[in-house]
Amino acid sequence: MSDLDIARSATPRSIVDVGEDLGLRSEELMAYGRWKAKVSLSALQRLADRPLGRYVLVTAINPTPLGEGKTTTSIGLAMGLCRLGHRAAVTLRQPSLGPVFGIKGGGTGGGRAQVLPMEDINLHLTGDAHAAAAAHNLLAAFLDNHLYHGNVLNLDPARITWPRVVGVSDRALRQVRLGGVEEGAGRSGEFVLTEASEVMAILALAVDRQDLRRRLGRILVGFTKEGKPVTAEDLNCAGAMAVLLREALCPNLVQTLEGTPAFVHTGPFGNIAHGNCSILSDAIALRCADVVVTEAGFGSDLGAEKFFHIKCRTSGLRPGAAVIVATLRALKLHGGGGVVKAGTPLPSGLTGPNRAALEKGVANLQQHIANVKAFGIPAVVAINAFSGDPHGELQYVKDWAVSAGAVGAAVSTHWADGGKGAEELAREVLAACERPAAYAPLYADEAPIKQKIETVATRIYGAAGVRYEAQAEAQIEQATRLGFGRFPVCMAKTPLSLSHDPALKGRPSGFILPIKELRILAGAGFLTAVCSGIQLMPGLPNKPAGERMDLDQGTGEIAGLS
Repeated sequence: MSDLDIARSATPRSIVDVGEDLGLRSEELMAYGRWKAKVSLSALQRLADRPLGRYVLVTAINPTPLGEGKTTTSIGLAMGLCRLGHRAAVTLRQPSLGPVFGIKGGGTGGGRAQVLPMEDINLHLTGDAHAAAAAHNLLAAFLDNHLYHGNVLNLDPARITWPRVVGVSDRALRQVRLGGVEEGAGRSGEFVLTEASEVMAILALAVDRQDLRRRLGRILVGFTKEGKPVTAEDLNCAGAMAVLLREALCPNLVQTLEGTPAFVHTGPFGNIAHGNCSILSDAIALRCADVVVTEAGFGSDLGAEKFFHIKCRTSGLRPGAAVIVATLRALKLHGGGGVVKAGTPLPSGLTGPNRAALEKGVANLQQHIANVKAFGIPAVVAINAFSGDPHGELQYVKDWAVSAGAVGAAVSTHWADGGKGAEELAREVLAACERPAAYAPLYADEAPIKQKIETVATRIYGAAGVRYEAQAEAQIEQATRLGFGRFPVCMAKTPLSLSHDPALKGRPSGFILPIKELRILAGAGFLTAVCSGIQLMPGLPNKPAGERMDLDQGTGEIAGLS
């Protein structure tokens, strides 16, 4: 059965019943049909004095382009914890339409470890992404309207930094020319994916409505001809943006195939944005559940590092343990066992027995264990098992992970077996949560911008150093001069390697990390350091996933969604 068939075969529980399991009142749920609802922020106020549950982060090694089951592991772990008698919940990001219609497919898990309703979550859910895009583009429209009607603020058209956004991957929009004949020569502009936008980042990091409004007002859109920053507040647009985001700020409650509560809210990318679900979804879940499992995008070098340095700084929440997801095929890829190309079968060197490649590839896992431990958090390795994985190789990785510094390791079969297949992993995670955790960031707020970048590059990636292009040098100086130097840094780089080069597998060393630009996201509260070769607007592959999709004109059912 396909993932879609499995999802359709399930009988979901009423979302009101799912909410009641968490102690949420019916009046605190804004239902969107029978199986999804938004949770009113009044619930967080009512539950503010409740003790927090245990907080577990799920991250991974550097994946193949197909992903290695981090979402399925998060879902399976939450279901496994429930099977052991714990009240658990999982918090996830909403899938982006870019990957859904592009190369990767949906982001609701797979097999017996999925969240429901699958089609809704992968497409529009409750419309949050559309609200983020509308708010972002409204500010862009206000900005260009200001230029058209006299430019009282004396904005420099050549120094405008605010892009436009769109929800699907479209490389033709990376660089555009804005303005028609009546506006004169126009100006250069760009589009980024909605999930890479600052508005999406703000939505994920805001802790309440007041914080959302303040952050929107701080958005930096460009500079005057005298070099003075211009904000959304200066353009009198922040209030209207907040209006558009009023309901989008409320977390979405859904459920797993086994009825475990799941929050799916906001969708910042892990490689070009901060890659974590909303603070508000975690805050509500932690006051309702004994254990909350949250997923960070891509590997520990991206989503987890940003979780620790950006999200934890803002939320004040601290994890008790972290799970690092690995698969035999990805470890063999890092050991030279073959090359993965989208749309073609995996080579036998990755799917079949290959102890030599595996023994080389575990070096990648070693760096990810070290990354989690560097923040003072106990690490558990989850080996996401595929059908046909050699038992001896699974046991080898399990034993090796503990010898490399993980406090526990487990083989998990949640994709095939649901929560039952994740019970061993759940026990290891609960044991890890009993160990001391002493979260600490790797750099201080007051550290210079370059020091922050170089700390991540050398300690998390294993780089020998950092090289800054002239544009980045000037932007770092400007950010420091304007008072943004205390912000944490959000690195934008490839997820396929610990380095900036997707071809460098395993645990590369001696490389120099190239930084081409630094972007100030004053509303989100961080600086984005963009590595050379990274695009903030992805392109579609040769055979987009959308080619396989269609709508049954008789029943109205979706076909081909994965």
